Amino acid sequence: MLKWSHRSKTSLPANQTVRVLITHPFPDELAQPLHAVSPRLRISHYPAKDADELADHWPQVEVLYTSTVMPRTEQAPRLRWIQSHWTGVEHLLQHPIAARARLTTVSGIGAVPIAEYVFSGLLAFTHHLPRFLFHQARNEWPSGRWEKFVPVELRSATLGIVGYDSLGREIARLARAFGMRTLATKRNAAHSANDGWRLPGGDDADGSQVEHIFAPDAMHAMLPLCDHVVVTVPLTPSTRQMIGAAEFAAMKAGTIFVNVARGKVMDEAALIAAHQGGHLGGALLDVFETEPLAASSPLWQLPNVIISPHVAGFTPHYDERALQVFAENLCRYVSNQPLLNQVDVQRGY
Repeated sequence: MLKWSHRSKTSLPANQTVRVLITHPFPDELAQPLHAVSPRLRISHYPAKDADELADHWPQVEVLYTSTVMPRTEQAPRLRWIQSHWTGVEHLLQHPIAARARLTTVSGIGAVPIAEYVFSGLLAFTHHLPRFLFHQARNEWPSGRWEKFVPVELRSATLGIVGYDSLGREIARLARAFGMRTLATKRNAAHSANDGWRLPGGDDADGSQVEHIFAPDAMHAMLPLCDHVVVTVPLTPSTRQMIGAAEFAAMKAGTIFVNVARGKVMDEAALIAAHQGGHLGGALLDVFETEPLAASSPLWQLPNVIISPHVAGFTPHYDERALQVFAENLCRYVSNQPLLNQVDVQRGY
């Protein structure tokens, strides 16, 4: 069931209709509660794969909820706000109309499953699960168990989080529960609060879970201090291949590296070289420079690399939480309040 913090306190004339178009294929019963947000809303739900399928609807649309479908600028002269179904919006920013309308994301709704995914990987490597599976596949009871399988405890280890958004904050919250020390980088290091959407009771709202927040250009000062490094930054011109040979070299020997951001924020060739050289203790990778990952990629055969097919953010609650974000933002929109998760088009997130 959809829940949001308030109904709209309409500040514009009550008869001023806001026409909303939803193109994502939600079940009708899931989207139905949106109609209760405000009597001013006229919500139409037309799942589509191409903008031209909706040619008759665009001229009146003021608010669009979409996963991929974007109108041409001339098709939607009244469009003022686009709510994306996704956290990443690089695919939507390619459309000229994104520069004219406000654009918001559902950042925060995948924080819980992705943070749990991160710790599933950290625990798998520190407790040697890949090696257990290797021996199990061969029906082997290994000898020398003490020498091979003494774990590395997470308690008191230092976790570095590259990108301290809603996802990074949920990771930090779990890290604190494990007794870890947490460091992070953030574009505006002086502003530690989370201004975006978040689940009630979740994440590090005030930035108190981290010992220190570094500016992006100080990342090289943070990396040598970390036992494990997780990357969560959005893909922008400034973050493309931000983790390369120099960054892997700056990490401690034996570092466990996790990428749940975008594949192109990391130089895959540099990661492969660092791993083949024995510098990294393990790598958990959910995203890649090219997806699907080619069968010829050396990553498939590297020991202590766990590959998943871009699924870390999957959750059975995705659509419900996405509509919670949309409902909250609809309330804010009709009340002339700032929208949550608004994208800075120049920065790209």
